[in-house]
Amino acid sequence: MGRVGSFFKKYWITILVFVGIVAAYVVIADNRLVNAFLFPPAAQIGKAFQQYWQTMFINMFSSFGLLVPALIIATTIALVVGSVLGMNKRAREVLHPVVYTISVIPSILLSPFALLLAPNFWVASLFLIIYQTIWATLFATITGIQTINKTYLDNAAALELHGAKKFFKVILPAASPSILSGFVTSLRGSFVMLVYAEMYGAKYGMGFFVKKYADYGLYAETWAGFVFLVVVLVIVMQVFEHIKSRLLSWSID
Repeated sequence: MGRVGSFFKKYWITILVFVGIVAAYVVIADNRLVNAFLFPPAAQIGKAFQQYWQTMFINMFSSFGLLVPALIIATTIALVVGSVLGMNKRAREVLHPVVYTISVIPSILLSPFALLLAPNFWVASLFLIIYQTIWATLFATITGIQTINKTYLDNAAALELHGAKKFFKVILPAASPSILSGFVTSLRGSFVMLVYAEMYGAKYGMGFFVKKYADYGLYAETWAGFVFLVVVLVIVMQVFEHIKSRLLSWSID
């Protein structure tokens, strides 16, 4: 059986669920069972997508231009700080309460300060996305290192592995299932903050596109942008899940 056949065999129920959701919208909207202004017919949404698909892709690349640097910075900080706290009990006892206290502050509440203090909107948005996404990976790194099977550490000691060699060959791989799970959560949160930031001040981006046409009252275009955003998010998440599965092929499924 080819890849396509295997894909449909694995996800045919999932595909039917999505087809059912689309069919339900078509029936409800086309028959005007709900507010026709907010829920335009499916044909109008399709026409809007056909008209603006190039603009949507331009906005998508603009969003990635903000999202990718934010994820790289957030992940780097999370791994460094999480590794230090995970491996050093005294540092964890002193700093973990501080880190936890800072993490519970909603990033949206910091947006007025970021917009006023940052030199421009792009920097403010970068800060807010980093702040939103860093915590899940950071705490997952701490937990992953804390819960490493002591056998791995004993074997590393027997092989006389120390310092950076021990960290990269034993500690980091052993903690990677937890770290990658935390990163998945961070990735979802990053899209939430990205869309929020783009809706309030950006000149490009997927969130900006949706907000722009919603403000104009053009809900066919708004729905087209919303569906495009969701599809992009699903594709990104599925790509990362595939990468995650390859990286963790040694672990129990």
